[in-house]
Amino acid sequence: MEIVNINGIKRTATGKKASKAVRNEGNVPCVIYGGGENVHFSAEPMAFRDIIYTPDFKLAHIDVDGTTYKCILKDMQFHPVTDSILHLDFVQLVDGQKVIVEIPIRFKGAAPGVKVGGKLTPTVRRAKVKTTPDKLVEALYVDISELDLGQAVRIRDIEAEEGLEIMNNGSIPVATIEIPRALRSAAAAEAKEG
Repeated sequence: MEIVNINGIKRTATGKKASKAVRNEGNVPCVIYGGGENVHFSAEPMAFRDIIYTPDFKLAHIDVDGTTYKCILKDMQFHPVTDSILHLDFVQLVDGQKVIVEIPIRFKGAAPGVKVGGKLTPTVRRAKVKTTPDKLVEALYVDISELDLGQAVRIRDIEAEEGLEIMNNGSIPVATIEIPRALRSAAAAEAKEG
């Protein structure tokens, strides 16, 4: 699994005024929770680009004053106008302690429905999973090699490894093969003639 290393500066003052002061210095206020006591720190915005602006699931190793915390990004807040990062929340991964994360869903195989002109339309891009840190994976895979026109794969079809509990409803469609308008009208014309 890919790891992003972040160097942070410990913050002693917390609250709105302190966070605003950190932002005025050009840094992002952050917090790490889940490992006993909360750790407040700040870092420059560029340090987070590899963990925020990506569709992939990555771990963060955050170094705050010589102590390294193994974390996952839990929540992020952006400015509504400038889109700059306002605040980030990280959850510390503790061995043996279960954590809920959203992991990207990837497709494998080639769908016969796409080969005959259909379009694969993903409806769910991430699945909520409950697991321990040692069982975390970069992505969940679903096989689409059996999908024909008009068919769908569902959450229950995801190949989950042992120790991963998928929290989403199993009947939710992950992707469907849409029938293009041209194929529908051709089928309708055939039905009228026949």
